[in-house]
Amino acid sequence: MNTVNPRWCVLIPCLNEEAAIQSVVESVLALGAPVIVIDDGSDDRTPEIVATLPVTLLRHEQRKGKGEALRHGFREAMKLGYDAVLTMDGDGQHLAADIPHIVAAAAKYPQHIVIGARLLDKEQQPKGRRRANAVADWGISWACAQPIADTQSGQRWYPRAALDLVDLPAENFVFEAAILIAASREKQLGVVSVPIASRYHGSFRPSHLKPVRDVTRITTYTIGRVVHYGRIVASYRRSRAAPILFEVGTTH
Repeated sequence: MNTVNPRWCVLIPCLNEEAAIQSVVESVLALGAPVIVIDDGSDDRTPEIVATLPVTLLRHEQRKGKGEALRHGFREAMKLGYDAVLTMDGDGQHLAADIPHIVAAAAKYPQHIVIGARLLDKEQQPKGRRRANAVADWGISWACAQPIADTQSGQRWYPRAALDLVDLPAENFVFEAAILIAASREKQLGVVSVPIASRYHGSFRPSHLKPVRDVTRITTYTIGRVVHYGRIVASYRRSRAAPILFEVGTTH
């Protein structure tokens, strides 16, 4: 694996994103980045639209959840020889314009997961979502034994050590929390955040996350991981430090 200039691609898991997927994919392609789209059983025109674009399209005939979509994409990326992947959602809330900053952070912090953290314009976030995200950040940071600024963002850089965790037994939205926790505790990877804007205004489709069901699953999993790794008080203290931020314009 080339750790100096890793080969990387962009993974876009999607479900019923016909309104936005073409512009999202084309904005990434304009950067010259290879793209893998994982369609998780869409019943609209999403797969037909993606099939017209110069990308790798993986399809699930039936919906399997975001965790399995990411898992499928990770395996395909490794099969194609990529050393890292950058994930983003297909609904337009993540911008290709933020990708160069995330890649720059990954170059400066090679043994880290990089998160596009929604720290700018946070007043756009609905109050309920903001509170739920704060609770998730608190708990998942504890399970990771390190501070993480935005544990719920889907725009992330995963180095190869994180991709090797592809077979973690976690599904749906729990998978993204599981990757952060296992990468932190078992691979000793750090986490660095690149501040990006919160984007909730506009014509975004409703989130596929089911607040009660999925937050309960994530919380239950996270508590179990805190107990599993032990040293509960020490882990909590480490999680209360200031998160690592890579500000745009930082030299590296």
